[in-house]
Amino acid sequence: MLGCVIHGQGDLRVAELPMPEPGPGQALVAVRYGGVCGSDLHYWRHGGVGDFRLREPMVLGHEVVGTVVAYGPGATGPAPGTAVAVHPATPCGVCPECAGGRRNVCRDTRYLGSAARFPHVQGGFAARVVVPAAQVRPLPPGLGLRRAALAEPLSVALHAVRRAGDVRGRHVLVTGAGPIGCLVVAAARAAGAADVTVTDLLPEALEYARVAGAGTVVRADDPDDAGWPDEVDVAIEASGVAAGLDACLRRARRGGVVVQLGMLPPGHSSFAGNLVVSREIELRGAFRFDTEFDEALALLAVEPAFDGLVSAVVPVGDAESAFALAADRSRSCKVLLDFAALL
Repeated sequence: MLGCVIHGQGDLRVAELPMPEPGPGQALVAVRYGGVCGSDLHYWRHGGVGDFRLREPMVLGHEVVGTVVAYGPGATGPAPGTAVAVHPATPCGVCPECAGGRRNVCRDTRYLGSAARFPHVQGGFAARVVVPAAQVRPLPPGLGLRRAALAEPLSVALHAVRRAGDVRGRHVLVTGAGPIGCLVVAAARAAGAADVTVTDLLPEALEYARVAGAGTVVRADDPDDAGWPDEVDVAIEASGVAAGLDACLRRARRGGVVVQLGMLPPGHSSFAGNLVVSREIELRGAFRFDTEFDEALALLAVEPAFDGLVSAVVPVGDAESAFALAADRSRSCKVLLDFAALL
């Protein structure tokens, strides 16, 4: 079978891989779509994500949907042929974080397509993938596989909004209108935010933010843009750059909440940290997700507007061009790899 394997910075190959067999407690899934994530792009462009560096070839991909093929011994789940989404995280279940109900920051988790541990956890950009059966979710009625491919990044967005607290009736600022930022807009709206303002450097990205439900969009490099709010109740930083965090801190009201969602570069980042003290701003991190995955599937099933965030579907044989397109935010929002030819 074919899969997308990253060997190092700039070295992405569509290569022949061994056909997996499900072991005890596992499910075998035929992958139909895989969403190209920012972390996949970082492995391709930089050979790592934050402090996680490639040390061996790794199959990329953690945003995957498809159909159940078979189960290993002792495993049960949706019947073979059922359309499913795959939750990519396998927390250990025994560490203090798991015991405390924060499995998304499990210290010994396994996450599809991640170099956080060695040997690396191979990902889901392959014709077939084996995962624990408990991580397979049948799609709700009315939800097709194409839209369902947004479930993983939408779960990230839902978790970030949850970290912000109650946003009902609040004004929310989102810095960064990439796929995750746009999904944060949708998640904030679904949680009852009264207004959502989004900033980005690219007008094309801001148009996708409008599709997601942004009430106001602002050019981040234009301090005179009339859309800049004087202050907001909640700010969610989704660009992964220090300037975005700085903007969030400067626009958050006294006693407001700032959530850092975008993965900042390794090392030190410069931002207006004194404002955390003088305005008593709560600065919170948001990392991945847990039970939000099921909430994401339910939300996707009832909101067809999410289709507008899928900007391209590219055959897996053209994976490198798909990655190049996904990296060009002036031309794309969410790019999906299509494994249909391999089914």
